[in-house]
Amino acid sequence: MRPFVLSYFVLALAFPAAAQTVKIDSGRLQGATVDGIVSFKNIPYAAPPVGALRWKPPQPAARWSGVRDATHFGPLCMQAPSKDNGVGPGPASEDCLQLNVTSPSLRGKQPVMVWIHGGGFTNGSGTAALYDGTALAKQGVVVVTINYRLGRFGFFAHPALTKEGGPLANYAMMDMVESLKWVKHNISAFGGDPAQVTIFGESAGGIAINQLMLMPQARGLFARAITESGLGREPTGPLADAERKGTHFAETLGVRADQDDAAEALRALPAEKILAAGDPNLSLGDMPIADGQMILANPVEGFRRGREAKVPFIVGSNDLELPKAFGGGYSKEFSALSEAEEAQMVAAYGSRDQFEARFKSDAIFTEPGRALAKMHAKNGAPTWVYRFSILAKAAPKVFVGTPHAQERQYVFQSLGASPWPTDETDQSLAQEVSAYWTDFAKTGSPNGDGRPDWSRFDASGRLMDFTNGGPVSTPPPDEAVILQIGQHSVAASPKP
Repeated sequence: MRPFVLSYFVLALAFPAAAQTVKIDSGRLQGATVDGIVSFKNIPYAAPPVGALRWKPPQPAARWSGVRDATHFGPLCMQAPSKDNGVGPGPASEDCLQLNVTSPSLRGKQPVMVWIHGGGFTNGSGTAALYDGTALAKQGVVVVTINYRLGRFGFFAHPALTKEGGPLANYAMMDMVESLKWVKHNISAFGGDPAQVTIFGESAGGIAINQLMLMPQARGLFARAITESGLGREPTGPLADAERKGTHFAETLGVRADQDDAAEALRALPAEKILAAGDPNLSLGDMPIADGQMILANPVEGFRRGREAKVPFIVGSNDLELPKAFGGGYSKEFSALSEAEEAQMVAAYGSRDQFEARFKSDAIFTEPGRALAKMHAKNGAPTWVYRFSILAKAAPKVFVGTPHAQERQYVFQSLGASPWPTDETDQSLAQEVSAYWTDFAKTGSPNGDGRPDWSRFDASGRLMDFTNGGPVSTPPPDEAVILQIGQHSVAASPKP
């Protein structure tokens, strides 16, 4: 082999022909191109929140010299092991504040979609195959998926930490804001337009989207928002309650609130010990925490007061989020309806079976999302509402409606990560659903390319029902039920 041929062969092994290099604020990155789509993985958007930076606002990522390899995913944020398809490959670590970028081109100014994963704020990652941004990027958008601190690492308050001053308690939300700041400053290097950022998320990620719309710290960092099954009336416990719970938690691990070095002792605890002691509980108002600076109230209350960013907004939920067979049935413990209220609900549903099957899902997901849509529309912002009713033929028969989280593989066109087999019909439906999402990111409207028109909720009161037969624009078929639930929720809510 001639010398120059050998040299070329060695260089090709060291730097694959598909390698791509970009320069961002903290240094140079080498990513990879596959089928024309460029990806960069494991990009630090903040310093590792370890040691003295545990339970601190995110700090700037350190600069590096040379070219950093960005072709492999980084670790998960600290969480218990899980087979959830919304969780990427391990290991887990506190050093986890990284993001991933998938782009159709490093040139130009393409719209950006920033995904915030769900998982009850206790599990999940931006590295799951379910959230592969390739199919979205092929439609002309730059996709960013992020990790953020989870569980007790992401939401925690203690008097010793409060004494230190500064932003408190909602470290996961701070991480999300920091990642959006990173996008604003760096996404141009990846062919993204920092003025056209759409934030979208599901479940806990949807809760985060609703709160980001309300947070002054996030204002101006995004232009559009999509909330998928993001609740809306969930409790947000006050800082004083979080401090009380944090004090009790610390004492179980041997850290007293009255000791002079309590903050240092908390930060010295092994991460594994903190994780093993248990996660905060979303349903009890442990996450997010109403700290008075970043989180002020639950989303419905914030939207009611008109505090949200008046950006184009898509919001919706799945047909039957919580199947009865998986704890979704009605119980007196869940919602203390009077006998008269329960009779009214049964009448609105048309039968007791439907009431018992659907009430919990509608009360937690459907009604609050619809309430947010009505308030956002009333506040003068473009609003679209959906109901997701697509259910693959191979889904277990116990599911009589589309359950929680099962729209994600259609949005991302990542059907290979579906928990059950899919077919050509699902692929066609996924292409259609995904196109609505990406066109929204491009123009601020989900419509385009000859698809059935998705009417604005603020103009028509109609929603888009994504069904196995395709998208159908329709008046909300469950409006009578939703109105009944809303009246009960408002009556049961504490007055400000």
